[in-house]
Amino acid sequence: MSAPVIGDDGLARCPWAAGDPVNRAYHDTEWGLRVSGEAAHLERLTLEAFQSGLSWLTILNKREAFREVFAGFDADVVAAYDEGDVERLMVEPRIVRNRRKIEAAVANARATVALRERGGLEAFIWSFRPDTTPEPERTGEMATTSPESVALSKALKKAGFAHVGPTTMYALMEAVGIVDDHLVGCHRRGASGVWA
Repeated sequence: MSAPVIGDDGLARCPWAAGDPVNRAYHDTEWGLRVSGEAAHLERLTLEAFQSGLSWLTILNKREAFREVFAGFDADVVAAYDEGDVERLMVEPRIVRNRRKIEAAVANARATVALRERGGLEAFIWSFRPDTTPEPERTGEMATTSPESVALSKALKKAGFAHVGPTTMYALMEAVGIVDDHLVGCHRRGASGVWA
């Protein structure tokens, strides 16, 4: 169980952000900050699904390629992908080439388009925001699921989404600021403005 780590710049950070500069930049400028719009939420949902079983650093290093091949996460464009597009992505060396995850990304774009009739992806995800946010002081106190992430997972699956398990949805909730899992003492704690 680790507490925040003081960096060479004198700032306390969550331990996972203390080493690699890519992780550090993501931690300091994005993780836990609210995003807005359908494409931003679809991107985070898609990348969290691709990350399952891999390091987040792997996904961050491939992020620009993911953005390119998934048309900036434009749900209408990706929803129109067919089997030929899936095969094209299966030989794209710059992304994670996992057929189930690629097919899930297409299915999730289609489900995102359909969800517009119910207020859209962003409003749907945020409707699962808990009443309070965790306040972990050490990494061992951080959750990997919550009642809300379980409920979000079930609701998304019912709406036609794939690769949206409770752990993946908890990671999404952390990424977009629905919960603030920056450790108490981390200089980014409360930065989302959602829980300030």
